[in-house]
Amino acid sequence: MGLERKADVPFYDLSLIRGIWEVRVKKYRQSQKKEQERIEKSALARIDQQWQYRLYCRTMRSTELNLLHQYLERSTRSCMQPCTVNYSPTTADQQNHEEHQDQRDPDQTKLILRLDGDRWKSFPEELQWMAYLKEWHIRGTKISQLPDYLALFTQLTILEIPQNAIAELPPEIGKLTGLRELNVSYNRLCKIPPELGNCENMERLELTGNYLSELPFELSSLKQVVHLDVAENSFVSIPVCALRMSSLQLLDLSNNRLTDLPQDMDRLEQLDTLFVHKNNLTYLPHCLTNISTLKIVVISADDITCIPTRLCSNPDIKFIRLYDTTYTKRCEERKKKEKTKRKRWRGQREEKVKGSGDKEFIEAYIGSLQDRDIVPFSTTKVSIACLL
Repeated sequence: MGLERKADVPFYDLSLIRGIWEVRVKKYRQSQKKEQERIEKSALARIDQQWQYRLYCRTMRSTELNLLHQYLERSTRSCMQPCTVNYSPTTADQQNHEEHQDQRDPDQTKLILRLDGDRWKSFPEELQWMAYLKEWHIRGTKISQLPDYLALFTQLTILEIPQNAIAELPPEIGKLTGLRELNVSYNRLCKIPPELGNCENMERLELTGNYLSELPFELSSLKQVVHLDVAENSFVSIPVCALRMSSLQLLDLSNNRLTDLPQDMDRLEQLDTLFVHKNNLTYLPHCLTNISTLKIVVISADDITCIPTRLCSNPDIKFIRLYDTTYTKRCEERKKKEKTKRKRWRGQREEKVKGSGDKEFIEAYIGSLQDRDIVPFSTTKVSIACLL
C-alpha cells in the first residue's frame, strides 16, 4: 500500500491582489503627475526657454529678426531682447523705468500675438520661443490646428481664434490654467476635450458656429464662467455642464435644435440674459419665473404656443419675440442653392460666418433697449432678414 503525499497549496484572492496593485499604480501616477507639475512650474524651465530663444535670435539675419518682432505688440522694450540691444541699465534707469511703467495703462503692457488673413496656413516656427505671451488673437486664417507646444504658454489669459479652419482642440489646452477667455467661434469643431475643464479661471467661453452636439461633463468645474455662447451648433438639449456653471449670466443657445428646456433651469440663479431663438421650442418652462436675476429673454414666436404668464408680464424682463418673414425664408433658400455650387469646406465656413449677422442684429437691438425708460411687453414683429 503506497503512501499518499499531501501538499499544501496556498490560495490567494486575486481581486485582493489586483486591488493592492491598482492602489500602487495610482499612487505612482499621482507622484509622477506632481513631479511633472513641479517641473512645469519651475523657474529653470522658463530660464532655459528664454536662453533658447536668445540663441535662436542670434542665428537670424536682421531682416528675419525684424519680421519676428512684428508678431508682437509691445509698448515697452525690456531685457527680453538682448540679441538686438546691448544695453545694461543702471539702477537709476531701472527705477525711472519702473515708475514710468506704473503710470502706464496696465492693458498697454500686455504681450499680444496677432495673425490675420488667409496667407497664414500654420503658426510661425519662432512662436515656440515666446511662451511669455499673454494673448493670442488669430482670425480669418487657414490654420487648421493649434501647435504641439501650446502647453508652454502657461501665462496665456486670452485665446481668441475665431473664423479659422481649426477642427480640434488638443488636450494640452487643459494646462492653460490661467486662461480667462476662449473664443473658437466659426471653426470646424465637432467635440470639446474634457481637459478644458481644468481651466477653472475661465470667465468667457464662445463656441458659436461649429458642429457641436454635446459638451463634456468635465466642464461643470468651470464655476467662474459668466458668458457661454454655443449658438449655431447642433445641440438638441442644453448641455448638463452648462446648468452647473453657477456664475453664468449670459447663455446663448440660439440657432440649434432644441425642442424643450429642462425643468431645472432655475439652477442658474445668476442668469441675466437667455437667447433661445431659432430653435424648435413650443413652450417655455415655468421654472424660468424662479430666476430673479433674469432681464432679457429672446425667443422665436412662430412656434411658441405656451409661455408662463409671470414671465411675459413681468415689467422687469425684456421679453423679445422674433418672427421670421417670408422674405427671410426666400433669402435662406436662395443661399442654400448658391452654397451647393461652392466647394464644401468653403461653403460651410462662409455660411457660419454670415450667420453671425443675425447675432450682431440681436445684440444691436437689445443694446438699443438698455437705455429706454419704457420696457416693451413684447415686440410685435422683428425681422432678422439681414442683407449681407
